[in-house]
Amino acid sequence: MIIAFQRARTVTSSALIATCRRALAALGLLAVLGVASVPAAQAQTSKIATDLQSALSAATTPAVNWARDVNGVRYVKVLIIGNTDDAELASLRSAVMAAGGSIYYRYSSVLGLAAMLPANKVATIAARSDVQSISPNRLMTRSASTLEKVTGVAQLRSTGTTNYATMTGLTGRGVAIAVLDSGIAWQHRNFAGDAVGESRVREAVNFTKVGDAVRAGVKDWTPGIDVSGTLNPTSPTMWNYTQAIAAARSDRQDRYGHGSHVAAVIAGRGAGQSPDTTGIAPNANLYDVRVLDDNGYGQLSDVLAGIDWVIYYSKWYGIRVMNLSLGADSSESWRTDPLARAVRSAVAQGITVIVAAGNFGVDGKGRQAYGTVSSPGHEPSVITVGSVNLKGTDSRGDDVVNNFSSRGPTRGRYVDSTGVRVADNLLKPDLVAPGNRIVAALGENVSGTKATGAWNGLATRYPEITAVSGARQDKNGALMMLSGTSVSAPVVAGAVALMLEANSGLTPPLIKAILQYSAQTLPGANLLQQGAGALNIEGAVRLARAVRSDIHWRMVNGETLAAGSPMQYWSGDPLPTPSSVINGQTVPWGRLVFAGGNRILTGEALFRQWQTWYDPRLLWVGKTVYQLQTRLWPNSVFPMAVLQAKARNTTLVTPGVVTLGELAGTSSMLGRTGVFLPSATLSSWASSGKTLTQGIVLSEGLVLSEGLVLSEGLVLSEGLVLSEGLVLSEGLVLSEGLVLSEAGTTNPANTREKLVTGEP
Repeated sequence: MIIAFQRARTVTSSALIATCRRALAALGLLAVLGVASVPAAQAQTSKIATDLQSALSAATTPAVNWARDVNGVRYVKVLIIGNTDDAELASLRSAVMAAGGSIYYRYSSVLGLAAMLPANKVATIAARSDVQSISPNRLMTRSASTLEKVTGVAQLRSTGTTNYATMTGLTGRGVAIAVLDSGIAWQHRNFAGDAVGESRVREAVNFTKVGDAVRAGVKDWTPGIDVSGTLNPTSPTMWNYTQAIAAARSDRQDRYGHGSHVAAVIAGRGAGQSPDTTGIAPNANLYDVRVLDDNGYGQLSDVLAGIDWVIYYSKWYGIRVMNLSLGADSSESWRTDPLARAVRSAVAQGITVIVAAGNFGVDGKGRQAYGTVSSPGHEPSVITVGSVNLKGTDSRGDDVVNNFSSRGPTRGRYVDSTGVRVADNLLKPDLVAPGNRIVAALGENVSGTKATGAWNGLATRYPEITAVSGARQDKNGALMMLSGTSVSAPVVAGAVALMLEANSGLTPPLIKAILQYSAQTLPGANLLQQGAGALNIEGAVRLARAVRSDIHWRMVNGETLAAGSPMQYWSGDPLPTPSSVINGQTVPWGRLVFAGGNRILTGEALFRQWQTWYDPRLLWVGKTVYQLQTRLWPNSVFPMAVLQAKARNTTLVTPGVVTLGELAGTSSMLGRTGVFLPSATLSSWASSGKTLTQGIVLSEGLVLSEGLVLSEGLVLSEGLVLSEGLVLSEGLVLSEGLVLSEAGTTNPANTREKLVTGEP
């Protein structure tokens, strides 16, 4: 019943490593990873994701959810990403129909289509100049209070009370959070509002099977249909996805149980239970965006539709935070990956997006695996969260990064202008948070009790997760415990809600910088294991309160701030002392901030002066900066498409900011340098870094200065070997080192290169 994930197939041949070294040396590089020549004749197929290419060329139709033979013709369900300024994709839609395909959805979060195509027409569509990439409609899975004490939340509000309506301090009141998952069991007491019978789940929508067009009223796998035109934000068809919240609390919204647990970690009210399972923001409002089915599965097209819905109605409902505790094993770069582009569009609307890093930190032999961050965790603009083991105590002194927590760098690949396939190699995760044996709501799939067999699918399949000491496990109040980065992500989502309650003017990139700067660096863990460090909500809230509160609203109104503009209302005000006291323990801040994908910055200037990359409409990665522009539906306020272009010249980082890239040195695992440098060591050097006198400037469309060299800077030596990823899902972790395979049969065609160490 319990299966350890076979995460990688390992290549250990010393001859192979020696051959690679000789080849790389011939290129004049120390040891380069992720570069492979692509013949010019394959430029067209470079637009087609590798797992889709394999399915197209296979002798028989592969057994995947997105391929099928219909009347003797092989068809594939795909996401076609546009490369045009035509927000309606009119010409591309006509071409898909002419090719004998169907169109199920046209997205706003990403300029793209959910479509079905004959397999022999995919290359023809890919060859079009208005197509950037074509990806398969991949399977998606879901990747106390101890939480209040260990994160520092208890010091920000009154505790020991069961009356949340009168609870003082920060509780997330007034902040709305969208949860994209398997649903939320509205009837559970953890989601009760202030009034009797009220639920804090304010709206619920169900986007499962969007990629099959079933919800649009047409037969699945049928060529020659286009229903995308009926799915604008104000159309009657769009309202078909809304679900009424049952006043009698007899709904069956989350039969699987994962989404309810995630939502309760964010905003559960658990003070009346034993044990107390109060979430991080127990007065926040929740928006239930269901994209996973009763077994915890979904499709990429469903998740994109859910993101579209959040973008459409975020301003209407005041949604400022979106949590995705799910993921896919994508070999694509953040540049073309549809899910990465969609969440990027959400960030551009001012929505802070929190995602799980994934649970692939070890391979089937128990060795550490690097380069295993899932999609959309590889997207630079989101906050990617790894997992911390609390060791069953309220003290932070014994916390360690969970072995299963996925490690960076990102390993998605793209083909550059010279035809070379290059790995992204960006710094991830951004930080880590509690994610081991976390107790929260057990949502029932119908009104009932354990005696009637009405528990959710997870609890029914794995009853051991219901063994919560002291819990009554009564109707509409039962509890269960889970581990994994899909539990860590909602801890951070709740923290962001508290930060926004304290200062509603924060932007998503500024929120990420504050979370990283105030995080605690755990001893021994490196940049790719823990990112900037472990979540410290007390410190993040204090720093959030120290900066001006009008920035987000100015961005919403289309304004900009000049680089170097004051970030405090009174320039002489001191910034908070960079340490916190949590449960009587002094917790120093790590003061490490990731920028541009491969740079590490520090210094008070980061929060005294406006840094241009805090604008969520900018995306700075490596040496390139993009400007994201929103085009609206005609005669409406709803976004129709988010377009991306090179940004204009500007100063990205102001003089006075300290850069730490030079201190990290060349990447060596055994030498513990570069990306393998312990974060705590780099933090201790923060005051000795190089202060920028000219800042970092975007000039002629390129960033001229270089950061910590991660692009091809990893070392193929010292026991590191190449391997192939075999797993589609984030996986579900019940306890440290024990991962359940929830994705069914693995697909060798959907592989992602990563690094595996020989360490246990």
